[in-house]
Amino acid sequence: MKVRENKYKIHESRIREDFELVESLSSLLDNKFRIPGTNFRFGIDPVINLIPYLGDFIGFIMSTSLVLIMTRYGVSPKVVIKMLLNVILDTIIGGIPILGKFGDFFYKANEKNYALLKAHYLEGKHNGSGIGIIITILLVFFLVIFLIFFVIYKLLVWSYEILESVF
Repeated sequence: MKVRENKYKIHESRIREDFELVESLSSLLDNKFRIPGTNFRFGIDPVINLIPYLGDFIGFIMSTSLVLIMTRYGVSPKVVIKMLLNVILDTIIGGIPILGKFGDFFYKANEKNYALLKAHYLEGKHNGSGIGIIITILLVFFLVIFLIFFVIYKLLVWSYEILESVF
């Protein structure tokens, strides 16, 4: 019985260490610094992302690494999906030329992911498979693809009608 108790304490200690690591890295990446005289906080993630292409890649790798650390102890698939969506959305926002660099200062994926993790482990929220989120994403994706093809079709028809009227 002693072995099980000892393993549990080691496991609990490891979880606490990972929580502390994730909290400190999330803070460093998203809200470590404050602009004097304001409540606006930012981290090194938006600063790193000012380096074209490489900065976005480094930010993505760091955020994804944090998600992997956070999922080490059996977090629900729903939380993992939400965390990965935050990372992907942060990367997409950061990839928008010029505007994305400003967006990086406001969309803080790592901070959101840490809050998700705390809500899951400490409050028991966000349990489940996450299949509803995946279905919603797929539906939105196919709707966007359909709309893109529809707009292209309408533009082609409109162009053809203009060319037909000219010639």
